[in-house]
Amino acid sequence: MTSSGLVISDEDRAALESWLRSSTVSAGLVERARIVLTVAGGAGTAVTARQVGVSRPTVIKWRDRFAARGLAGLADEPRSGRPKTIDDSAIIAATLDAPPEKLGVTHWSSRLLGRHLGIGDATVARAWRRYHVQPWRTETFKFSTDPELEAKVHDVVGLYLNPPENAVVLCVDEKSQIQALNRTAPMLPMRPGLPARATHDYKRNGTTTLFAALEVATGRVTDRCYDRHGKAEFLDFLKKVAKAYPRRELHVVLDNYHTHKHAEINNWLAKNPRVTLHFTPTSGSWLNLVEVFFGIITRQAIRRGSFDSVAQLIEKIRTFIDGWNDRCHPFTWTKTAEEILPHA
Repeated sequence: MTSSGLVISDEDRAALESWLRSSTVSAGLVERARIVLTVAGGAGTAVTARQVGVSRPTVIKWRDRFAARGLAGLADEPRSGRPKTIDDSAIIAATLDAPPEKLGVTHWSSRLLGRHLGIGDATVARAWRRYHVQPWRTETFKFSTDPELEAKVHDVVGLYLNPPENAVVLCVDEKSQIQALNRTAPMLPMRPGLPARATHDYKRNGTTTLFAALEVATGRVTDRCYDRHGKAEFLDFLKKVAKAYPRRELHVVLDNYHTHKHAEINNWLAKNPRVTLHFTPTSGSWLNLVEVFFGIITRQAIRRGSFDSVAQLIEKIRTFIDGWNDRCHPFTWTKTAEEILPHA
């Protein structure tokens, strides 16, 4: 038919014009409505194509389909291609089942599962992405078997959320066996699109143990490095911490390492009643906030360093902690014991 022969009813015109104003109608339908309205306004095929920004065959296609079927002719027709042979729920269900023993694998890959189900690996991958299923990933967990778990969680969390008035809450632990590693070649600096790179080869130059006491209210750290991490070193560090906070009531959170409960430690505590130890549950070191600080110093100062000697490593640790204490911030605990215990 010719463009001049296209006639549309008032009802269809109102519908097409509403499509142009709508923010929810697809861009394809808006374009088709503009074609039909332009043609019905008396424009020729070439003029319509130029005004709408499409080709002449596109104008002819939608003009003729509207003439033959009205508004319904502007809708998309069913797409060709093979329909799905398996739905996503079946793919996810198969993913959760262990692979057959004959495959000798611990988990499915998209290719193995696709072959097993008789579908393409891309179909499997799309289903995994849609439902956030990642068979190749694994994480670890550990439940505490401490018979005093509930009491210890309440004790430690209570210190974080409601510390005693005029008292200092400290989190203490040791980070042992920090290696003074010297890379066999200088690190390559990062470049656009490439991270900094270090050689896989290194030389071991000894180790040190970092004792640290984190003041929860300020984030300030008291530290000392030792060659060993036995009861003598722990007692010496406790004395250093007590000296750093003279005439203050100290509540110290720490783990159940045996040196923390030695008779010599208990004897010293009996003579220094202003210092009270609070033990985290067995396998509950995540309750100790100094572990967060150990993660920070590892990432920012130790892991990417290169050290010719233990003395150089210790100097780096001290420099970092001095800088940290200039910019430190409170460590804020937010979860209550009741929120934690179901997951502990």
